[in-house]
Amino acid sequence: MKDPENPKHWLVDPEAAAIVKCIFSMCMEGRGPTQIANQLWVDKVLTPTAYKLSHGLSTNSPAPEDPYRWDKRAVSSILERLEYTGCTVNFKTYTNSIWDKKRHLNPVENQAIFPDTHERIIDDDVFEKVQEIRSQRHRMTRTGKSSIFSGMVYCADCGSKMQYGSSNNRDFSQDFFDCSLHKKNGSKCKGHFIRVKVLEGRVLSHVQRVTDYILCHEDYFRKVMEEQLRVESTEKLTVLKKQLARNEKRIADLKRLFMKIYEDNVNGKLSDDRFDMMSQSYDAEQKQLEEEVLSIQQEIEVQEQQIENIEKFVQKAHKYVHIEELTPYALRELVSAIYVDAPDKSSGKRVQHIHIKYDGLGYIPLDELEAKEKA
Repeated sequence: MKDPENPKHWLVDPEAAAIVKCIFSMCMEGRGPTQIANQLWVDKVLTPTAYKLSHGLSTNSPAPEDPYRWDKRAVSSILERLEYTGCTVNFKTYTNSIWDKKRHLNPVENQAIFPDTHERIIDDDVFEKVQEIRSQRHRMTRTGKSSIFSGMVYCADCGSKMQYGSSNNRDFSQDFFDCSLHKKNGSKCKGHFIRVKVLEGRVLSHVQRVTDYILCHEDYFRKVMEEQLRVESTEKLTVLKKQLARNEKRIADLKRLFMKIYEDNVNGKLSDDRFDMMSQSYDAEQKQLEEEVLSIQQEIEVQEQQIENIEKFVQKAHKYVHIEELTPYALRELVSAIYVDAPDKSSGKRVQHIHIKYDGLGYIPLDELEAKEKA
């Protein structure tokens, strides 16, 4: 809540903070805003307006008929608030002119964000993971079932997301994933059918091996992963920085070209129609390049922070040592994507491999690490 003595400063209300953490935790478990809102109603958690009124705080909203009936929009708003990570966010809205008083949402790139201005409630990793989860489409079957893996499983051959499916009965052992492109057009990609139970067993086993290895060989794990990430980051950074330089040079060229056609138009060398056409073309290209520049700069920042990701992952690994069950929260916290190969039946047996990208690290060469340990 805002500090009554300084509206620009936030104070942490322990009771409200616990509710916010609970909402983020439920999202990490794979629940959507509607499901979260329903659970809060079941648990008799006061809505934000009802909470303020019960604590004698001012609010512009009228008292709700049901103080526990949460709206999914209120849940979504909480899940999107960057302030919970300790930031102050300015210029979230704007007006078009002094005559138009309507407030419009400002794009994130036009907002002013100041980190670490107050105590955080939600860690950056959790906030970013929640935004990633919410950007994904979690498909439910006609029977209303969904999987903790929804939105995370990809075809290793074509890169398409794998689609979750189930039988019409309640037999969860028959639930499966298959390549969405193959289901649309069987000639464009092979079937990559895998049972959810098999997938869950494989992922859990790999997570157990990774966490056990880190527990016993933490220093060596850091050394190997630092070298791997350094090589990958160096290659990516070289490509990104070259593209950034090209885009910035083209933007500067477009600005000069615009000034040139503007002068030619003023001096009568270029007709108004021709000027309008060319300026619109230049403006569209510049906007596209500026969007690309922003995206490239963000990716460069991500690559430059790769080494920090090792420390974060090691801490998570310690948290899940001796994990016995793959919960939705654990899965989302540790894993970013799973790629499934097509089954190989050349040996007479059905052999199917999966490849796990871990959050912040990518692929962990576990077989190589374990082989060196035994050598």
